[in-house]
Amino acid sequence: MGPEPGEVVAFDASRAFDENGSALLGFAMNALRDRPLAEDCVQETFLRAWRSRDRYDGTRASERTWLFSIARNVVTDALRARARLPRIGDDTELETRTADAIDPLERLGILEGLARLSEPHRTAVVAVHIEGRSYQELSDATGVPVATWRTRAYHALRALRGHLEGTEAQDEHS
Repeated sequence: MGPEPGEVVAFDASRAFDENGSALLGFAMNALRDRPLAEDCVQETFLRAWRSRDRYDGTRASERTWLFSIARNVVTDALRARARLPRIGDDTELETRTADAIDPLERLGILEGLARLSEPHRTAVVAVHIEGRSYQELSDATGVPVATWRTRAYHALRALRGHLEGTEAQDEHS
């Protein structure tokens, strides 16, 4: 249940970190593949959130969504800064190296979308669409009916699609 329209919600950084810090670190780690840099990004996320706490509007987005939006900007800045750094290597390595096939910002959007899903929805998408497991295998392993796994995957993919297209619902955790 969110705040009422016009209700001012105070930003409690300590509570917000306890509730969202791990998820934000996981998001940054998946995007950057560099734990120290990911930790710096989470710290910068909370610093920016603290500085702009008076502009947070709980009626427009959940606190988690707001923090992930800030984190996405911080991680994007880190990716761009890292891309500007020269790579050290000999001539043969540089001649044979190909450009990365996946746009890091596209990958970042997918990771952000997955991080925003509830644990059961994320499990369904990862198991079925990334690991290639069948719904029956999931059902056998967890005791959760196949129909439930199918429903979770359907709703998770719909939420991911909405996130990637920028049309996600205000509360994507439902």
